[in-house]
Amino acid sequence: MSRSQEKKCPICGKPADEKLKPFCSKRCADVDLNRWLSGSYVIPARDDEPIADTGDDE
Repeated sequence: MSRSQEKKCPICGKPADEKLKPFCSKRCADVDLNRWLSGSYVIPARDDEPIADTGDDE
């Protein structure tokens, strides 16, 4: 992969480390994990979506 095609760390923008992809360091990986655990990242959902039927009706 050429220099211009190297993946960048999503936290700081530095080139990603092979061992820690997609991050450049353990610190950036920990920052990302903290963002997930603290609720900074969320998967959007709508309140009006129907609840899936699991077939567990008694």
